[in-house]
Amino acid sequence: MTLKNFFFSIAFIAVTSCMLASCSGCNKSSNASSVNGLCKVICDESFKNILDEEIEVFEFQYKNANVLPRYMDETSALDSLLHEKANVIITYRDLTTEQKGILRKQGRAYRSRRIAIDAVALIVNKENDIDFLSMNDIQDIMTGKSTKWGQVYPTKLKEEPIKVIFDQNRSGVVHYIKDKFNNGKDLPIQFYAQGGSKEVFEMVEKTRNAIGVIGVSWITDDLKSTATTVEERYAELEKVTGNKDNNFSDRIKVLGVRTEDNLQDYKPYQAYIFDGSYPLFREIFAIDASPLGSHDHDFFTFLTGSIGQKIILQTGISPGSVPVRIVNLTE
Repeated sequence: MTLKNFFFSIAFIAVTSCMLASCSGCNKSSNASSVNGLCKVICDESFKNILDEEIEVFEFQYKNANVLPRYMDETSALDSLLHEKANVIITYRDLTTEQKGILRKQGRAYRSRRIAIDAVALIVNKENDIDFLSMNDIQDIMTGKSTKWGQVYPTKLKEEPIKVIFDQNRSGVVHYIKDKFNNGKDLPIQFYAQGGSKEVFEMVEKTRNAIGVIGVSWITDDLKSTATTVEERYAELEKVTGNKDNNFSDRIKVLGVRTEDNLQDYKPYQAYIFDGSYPLFREIFAIDASPLGSHDHDFFTFLTGSIGQKIILQTGISPGSVPVRIVNLTE
């Protein structure tokens, strides 16, 4: 570990500890017996792994509460909120001024909280001998300028076409790539929508010329341990005080990404998402239009409170409630 990374690790733990201390009472507003009933939440599919973990712990903590999740593309999630089919959604963008106005005309609440800083990972088959891409390389692939791997780097796959794999046509991942590399316009390339993040992973695993675009939580090998009970995980969460490094699956290769002004490439490890070194990061928002005291609002409060944020901290991405704090360190 370099001196810079050592200092960064200390700073990260320091601000995280501050966050957890400041949020220690966030979930105390409702006791376990008062939180009950059914909450419906709609979530972009690429965040499914993490929300499933949140729901399991919430239902363990509040025995009489139940959460009914629905997973769909980002556009459909927003439509469900605005057409009063749901009060709580998880998405990768906050509401626009126009969308907030729709809620206001409906006489509904509007609360929005950044709950995490996620990353979009680029994954390739293990036979691919490319280890990283620059941002320009990615733009050339996504805009159709580079259609064969040999146009990117001299590689043993140089004559093979680049097969770009996404989850769904209207997902948050697709919108992110459009905004990042094509000014929000439709991508001119033919890409393959698999229907979900799990399917993206599996397609890349068996297709040597594929590149998958996927939320980083889908490539960690220990997001949720099946060897531990929810009781054990909850007890462990209460003791969490620091960050957790990602352990990427060895079934695929995770590419590093570098900016054009930097010779160093970075993979989507938690520390590099947190400090912005990994350039393909994005914000995750929980949006709540429910009345105060409702079951939907109870779950929104949980997501944004201490335990909900600790769960995100332990998945390898960054929680959204880290306060801005400068830690001055000297050698």
